[in-house]
Amino acid sequence: MPATKPLRRTLAALAALPLLVLAGCGYGSQAKDDGGVEIAAGAERIDGLDSVRIGYFGNVTHATALVGKQKGFFQKELGATEAKYAVFNAGPSEIEALNSGSIDIGWIGPSPAINGYAKSDGKNLRIIGGSASGGVKLVVNPEKIKSLKDVKGKRIATPQLGNTQDVAFLNWVAEQGWKVDAQSGKGDVTVVRSDNKVTPGAYKAGSVDGAWVPEPTASRLVAEGGKVLLNESTLWPDDKFVITNIIVSQEFLKEHPKAVEAVLRASVDTNEWIRANPDEAKAAANEQLEEDTGKALPADVLDPAWKSIRLTDDPLAATLEAQADHAVEAGLLEQPDLNGIYDLTLLSKVLKAKGEPAVDDAGLGAQ
Repeated sequence: MPATKPLRRTLAALAALPLLVLAGCGYGSQAKDDGGVEIAAGAERIDGLDSVRIGYFGNVTHATALVGKQKGFFQKELGATEAKYAVFNAGPSEIEALNSGSIDIGWIGPSPAINGYAKSDGKNLRIIGGSASGGVKLVVNPEKIKSLKDVKGKRIATPQLGNTQDVAFLNWVAEQGWKVDAQSGKGDVTVVRSDNKVTPGAYKAGSVDGAWVPEPTASRLVAEGGKVLLNESTLWPDDKFVITNIIVSQEFLKEHPKAVEAVLRASVDTNEWIRANPDEAKAAANEQLEEDTGKALPADVLDPAWKSIRLTDDPLAATLEAQADHAVEAGLLEQPDLNGIYDLTLLSKVLKAKGEPAVDDAGLGAQ
């Protein structure tokens, strides 16, 4: 996996599109707005805005948003413009909120970003930055599966038909030379589509033999006695692939670039702070998770999950393109036109101010 190949620049009818839109992670409420923000005395509003509405998932793969909110990085950069938040548990609801104007900027996985862009004929969103890489593993019952070849003939869970991890698993299965019907999940391996929240219970009950899932579900399975058989990062160049991006409404980007730049600056600052303060950052993320979901992660789940996530300002554009190719090859997506999905101008400006190099859009940047 994965030598990236150029995407055809024609947008076909997305017959299977609804199958790909759910993100590969899902914890937290549907959309919980948040108040009580502290704004520094003498601060000024950015672009004349009263607020900027930020969406994210209550999940460790959205660590930048969790920590940035908990530690006040976003509010600091936005000044007297209030940072408001909405927590989502699935990609489609966040894309819908972006399209309706309920949120302006969001942290989201690659599949819903691809679908949101393709369904709107490239008119609703732009990817403006990266956030996280990795954090996806194949965890199995060590009594039933002792090697990769033993996966054949077994029942393996993925979060949802056509989601990011489902596509990755189907691509891996094909690379082993095995056959699976993508729609039914039947074949040399049985693919069981199971919500991340119920997969650990299904594993414990023995109804699945393993799962290709994101964190913290992977670590929950390990806590139930599972064994990590494969880390998806090892299948990608430099062990990096996008799991979380930052998206923005095209209209909001056009009308309020200073506000967008402020959020990106806060994101870069947050990632820098997390790298410099890993233990404090982990605690802050878990505190925010508890606020968002009503329950903090136990140490035996949080610690390994946190270690497997690699924060990055780089959106890793080439890997998003490859993920779209894999969905096409699996028969779950008509070839989309992703030309223009990225606008990394403001991110490059923020990085340059910090003495960091610009990042690449893999030829998919807006003109």
